Order: sequence, then structure tokens, then C-alpha cells
Amino acid sequence: MIDLTTLIPALLIAATPILYAALGELVVERAGVLNLGVEGMMIVGALAGFAAAVATGSPAMGFVAAAAAGAAVSMVFALLTQFLLANQVASGLALTLFGLGLAALFGKSYEGVKAPAMMAGPMGLNWMVWIGFVAVAAIWFFLNRTRPGLILRGVGENHDAAHGLGHPVRRVRIAAIAFGGAMAGIGGAFISIAIVLQWTEGMTAGAGWIALAIVVFSNWTAPGVLAGAWLFGGVTALQLRLQAAGVAVPVQLLSMAPYLATIIVLTLISARQKFSRRAGLGAPGSLGQNFHALR
Repeated sequence: MIDLTTLIPALLIAATPILYAALGELVVERAGVLNLGVEGMMIVGALAGFAAAVATGSPAMGFVAAAAAGAAVSMVFALLTQFLLANQVASGLALTLFGLGLAALFGKSYEGVKAPAMMAGPMGLNWMVWIGFVAVAAIWFFLNRTRPGLILRGVGENHDAAHGLGHPVRRVRIAAIAFGGAMAGIGGAFISIAIVLQWTEGMTAGAGWIALAIVVFSNWTAPGVLAGAWLFGGVTALQLRLQAAGVAVPVQLLSMAPYLATIIVLTLISARQKFSRRAGLGAPGSLGQNFHALR
């Protein structure tokens, strides 16, 4: 028997790192940039946050360090794509490989070390879980009710038109990339500081790719990102509870359930793309396209 009183908190905790990373990528993609380096930024944030939390004894400082590290690493992607005009897909994949390698190199000395405990918030949940809800509302409000948010969306829809109106396309995109990197770093740190409480190489385990999928699932909206994160978190929490309950299903099948659910969702999304385009929905018009001010 699955106890909902324990399943729901587990769902929220499992969803939180994906939620932060996906919210950051949402802002990046609404600015017209496709950054596939989320996984790399998350793992760097996981290590930087864990190291700072251990060094200072403060998990809060760990999250600050994780955000700074994620943003710093994202600037490599910004340099390649916004100044050198490199291919965004290739640059994002390179960033993921770079982040995974960097974290593996510098994380060896932290293996076996335990992170300091975090203070529980309402309902016994980590405070970062609740801050995630605030982030959803804040990002929705920013994108839909503020002038800077509307400018960012305009840059993402048609960067040439935005440039023609005098908006600083490159600066807007760099700011969005930095924000996305900071949020990915926080998501990674949540895994190492609040869930696992230790450093393990490759501990993000594909969470960055799930975050990318959730942005598509959400139809590039903040409430949709929350729903997608809850879907993934729910499947993850449920498969862990089923394993603990000794359900007669191969453990490998249960472990792959969250990723299988993501593939199914993406398949359904791809089937509705024609309808979405007719309805004026879907990806930003300039997504993945490099901007050159002279053209």
C-alpha cells in the first residue's frame, strides 16, 4: 500500500532540482537561445554547492556558490554562441561534456564527505522546495507582466525585429544564459546538498536532459514547467515506493520508469506540434538561431 502522506513530499523533493533547471532553461529559450548544456551546469553546481556547504558549514552558502558556478560556466556557452557565433547545439553538448569532466576531476577529494544538514521548512520540507514555487510565480510574472520580460520574449520571437527597435539583443541573451546557468547550478546543488547529502560523480544522472524535455512539455510556460516537474517527480517517487514495497516488477524496469514517461510525453508533444503552430503556440520563432547585428 502506497502512503500518500509520504509519497507527496517525496514527489516534491524529487521534482525540485528538475524544476529549478527547467525554469532557468525556460528563460534562456524564451530569449531565443537553445542551451543543451544544462546537465553540465547542474553537475558543476552540485560540486560547487557541496564544496561551499562543507567548507562554510552553511547549506545556504552552498546554494549561492552553486548559482555563481553555474552562471560562470554558462558564460563559456555565451562566449561561443553570442560572440563567436558557434552552433548552439554543438556548443551546448560541449558544455555538458566539459561540466561532467570538470566535476569528475575536482570532485575526487569530496568523495565520502557528508554535507551539513539543512533546516526543514513548512511541512518538514526543505526551504528550497518552497522557494521553487515562488520562482515559478516570479518567472511567470516577469515574462508576462513586465517590460523587460516582454523585451526578452520579443528577442526570442524575432531577434532582427527586436534589434531594429533598438533592443540590445546580445545583452538580453547573455543575461538570460547567465540566469539559466545559475538556476541549473541551484538544481544540481539541491541534489548534492538536500537529497543525497554527499558528492558522487555523475550524480545528476540525466536530470539536465529531463529539464530540457520539460521545457518542451510545458509549451514554454512557467506553470507548464511546474506540471512537468511534478510529473517526473511523481513517477520517480512512485517507482522508489514500489521498489520499497517489494512489488514483483524487475527493478531495472522501475528505475527506467521516469525516463520512459518522459519519452512518452515528448512523443505526444511531437504529435501535437502541427496543431500548436496553427494556434500560434510552440517554440519561440528565433530559438536556436544566432544573431548577427550586421545582417
